[in-house]
Amino acid sequence: MESAEIRRRFLGHFERNGHTVVPSAPLPFDDPNLLFINAGMVQFVPYFVGQQEPPFQRATSIQKCIRTQDIEEVGKTTRHGTFFQMNGNFSFGDYFKEGAIQLAWDLSTNAVDDGGFGLDGDRIWVTVYADETTGAADDEAIDIWHRVIGLPLERIVRRGMDDNFWSMGIPGPCGPCSELYYDRGPDYGPEGGPAVDEDRFMEFWNLVFMQDERGPNRGGGKSDFAILGELPKKNIDTGMGMERMATLLQGVDNLYEIDQTRPILARAAELAGKTYGAHSGHAASQSAPDDVRLRVVADHVRSALMLIGDGVTPSNEGRGYVLRRILRRVVRSMRLLGYGDPSFPELFPVARDCMAPSYPELATDFERISSYAYAEEEAFRRTLQAGTTILDTAVARAKSSGASTLPGDKAFQLHDTYGFPIDLTLEMAAEQGISVDEAGFRRLMAEQRARAKADAKAKKVAHADLSIYRSAQGELASGSTEFTGYVEVQREAVVTSIIGADGLLAAAGEGQDVEIVLDITPFYAEGGGQLPDWGRLSVNNGGREADLTVLDVQQPLPGLIVHSAHVLSGEVRPGDVVLASVDTDRRASVSRSHSATHLLHAGLRRSLGDSAAQAGSLNAPGRLRFDFTTPSAVPQSVLGDVEEEINEVLLRDLEVRWFVTDQDEAKRLGAIAMFGEKYGDRVRIVEIGDYSRELCGGTHVPRSSVIGMVKLLGESSIGSGVRRVEALVGLDAFRYLAREHVLVQSLAGEFKAQPEELPERINGVLERLKGAERDLAKLRVQQVLASAGSLASAAQTVNGVRVVAAEAPAGVGGNDLRTLAMDVRNRLEHGEPGVVLLASPAEGGGVAFVAAVNPTGQAAGLSAGDLVRAFAPVIGARGGGKADLAQGAGGDAAKLDDAFAAVRLALASR
Repeated sequence: MESAEIRRRFLGHFERNGHTVVPSAPLPFDDPNLLFINAGMVQFVPYFVGQQEPPFQRATSIQKCIRTQDIEEVGKTTRHGTFFQMNGNFSFGDYFKEGAIQLAWDLSTNAVDDGGFGLDGDRIWVTVYADETTGAADDEAIDIWHRVIGLPLERIVRRGMDDNFWSMGIPGPCGPCSELYYDRGPDYGPEGGPAVDEDRFMEFWNLVFMQDERGPNRGGGKSDFAILGELPKKNIDTGMGMERMATLLQGVDNLYEIDQTRPILARAAELAGKTYGAHSGHAASQSAPDDVRLRVVADHVRSALMLIGDGVTPSNEGRGYVLRRILRRVVRSMRLLGYGDPSFPELFPVARDCMAPSYPELATDFERISSYAYAEEEAFRRTLQAGTTILDTAVARAKSSGASTLPGDKAFQLHDTYGFPIDLTLEMAAEQGISVDEAGFRRLMAEQRARAKADAKAKKVAHADLSIYRSAQGELASGSTEFTGYVEVQREAVVTSIIGADGLLAAAGEGQDVEIVLDITPFYAEGGGQLPDWGRLSVNNGGREADLTVLDVQQPLPGLIVHSAHVLSGEVRPGDVVLASVDTDRRASVSRSHSATHLLHAGLRRSLGDSAAQAGSLNAPGRLRFDFTTPSAVPQSVLGDVEEEINEVLLRDLEVRWFVTDQDEAKRLGAIAMFGEKYGDRVRIVEIGDYSRELCGGTHVPRSSVIGMVKLLGESSIGSGVRRVEALVGLDAFRYLAREHVLVQSLAGEFKAQPEELPERINGVLERLKGAERDLAKLRVQQVLASAGSLASAAQTVNGVRVVAAEAPAGVGGNDLRTLAMDVRNRLEHGEPGVVLLASPAEGGGVAFVAAVNPTGQAAGLSAGDLVRAFAPVIGARGGGKADLAQGAGGDAAKLDDAFAAVRLALASR
């Protein structure tokens, strides 16, 4: 059974049983604790924790997921995949344990002809929660499995809290879970059930029974927390691994061999000239190294395809770094398999064909996806070349010092700074007869992971602090703040909560900084790239007055708008009626920028194609910043055309209108959505005439002419495949052009030319300056070389050696100084040992110095490198070289006399 059919049957089964089919959320998720969605329930968390009322009691989804904490295990086990699909069904206060167990059992064991998966019920084992230490056990689940389903007790395995009790790792919902395993037979391991071997007994479904609320961790491990009591509504969260079910139904050994990955693996094996499985057994522990590498390739190519498809692009931080690492592991694995040519153009089309039946958007967007992947492979191939040079240098230094091991910090530097994989470092160092301090490398890697883990933990604690906002949200009658800012900028509202540093407050007085929650507000909360509104809150409650200035507006929880305010005078209390007034000048200016951003987005897509997708924006008063994906720089001519087109749209005075519709209608209309954004069932579309149509929740101008003017300042790179355009809007654009006009007129007056003649005149002046600089450089070299004779004639004899140790004119560069030193050396009498050491103070500080030894001196055992080693430390510099010529730079010019004396002393005592 193909994966697409497994998907269809799963969703169909639960839809027939009253579940609403919910689309997968994008992999990059808007959550401070997550880079990517890593579980099927993530998009439903607001419903589980009570932040939002679910719009349905039952839901089902196929959620795209990414997990990277086990990336080093990919290919080595049957269970670890970077990208995977979690088939889930969810109940919000509706059915509970018996319903969840029955639904999972029916779909798993019903005959294929009846719409099920046709698994043999006699080969299914389950685990349930039972803690031997405390005596706590999920007797209800045990009873349902045995009494209702008919599973024999010997196939119901009891496990403790670490294995069969679920929580999010922070205070909140928790509960026992029950996992379904399938016995794949003796070829995969010994008998005894999941407690003995999880390769033979493969987990394919996990049922989580959210019935309790947990407290904070008490410090004794991840399972050391108190159960505070039962939840008022009990929920169900289940996850069936798509890849694991495909592994079972397709009769293959592991998830890398299913229909969505095996063709990628097969193409990689063909390119590398390998036969997959020729030297491996059925069990993961019996895998040959080349088979592991082929699995890594298949897994990572598919994962990268899905990440780029959801809008992630390679970079050096965050999500982009994860993608970059995955792509580079593919290149490395192909290299270790013996294939050194570009492989992505061969592998990514195969991955597209594997995944498009389930995700057709991958086929329509493949040109954009592949352009990023192919560019990243080419860039990493260049990195490998540079890293090879750096590694060769490090190995040579280690050998020259008599060491047989490359230090761990060097290997770590190659890995962390240059992206050079440790496996490649080990391989290439071994080829040169030297080992690598792996222990030191692993220690530095562990320290880096510990820092990252600490950061993640800190973020998770911050998530727990949202409890104060949940309390404030609970004070709202409707559970959310009503936003009216699309149609008004002033209105009366009621203060429902006041939040201070110590929590909810009964009042706030003059001088305090607080967060105010209103039942209804015209203030726009920062979001979608648009900066928040500012304004005033005025209280007049039975003669008690207060005045507050609003300097920030945020939405810490979905539906909860909080106003960061400073109390200028009086006292404000919950229950007060306030007049909420938005700063209209700021709102109008920000709205002009936001509408201009939509026009810029549309203009870029018209010029560059649909691959120019929004990757971020900032809409501020009078200015905007727009980030978008494109593989290469945008020519100035294109920017000029886009700018002209936008301003023509302004002159057309197009109507700006907005309306709310469902996602299907928005797609039919061709509305542009931003990658990585999660939209609800109902979406707001903003249209600017027939020129632009986008999904957007921000504020805008009523007509395009209100924007006034847009001036693009330029574009630049902010990461691999991501460009940034900055622009001025309205009066700010006019002022910029006015300043430019004054500057041009001033230059025209100085050059006595018309403005259009300035580029040619300025280029002419610059060329004449460059010519003069070249003439001066030639004169300087001639003057320096002319001093060679006088320097040679001033040579002194020290211990039988003719010595020239002198200061050359200041500002002589290293190349010129080397030429002078060699000329002086050649002028010394050839029958005697001769050495030259010249130093020139640099204009910006430091010293350039060169040492040279003639052939007679070298025959007598003199070395230019030794002269530099005697000279450089005295002035605090470094240098080196060979016996005939050495040089260096740096240090303190005031110590030159002492350094020359040190050289003479070294020669005298040799």
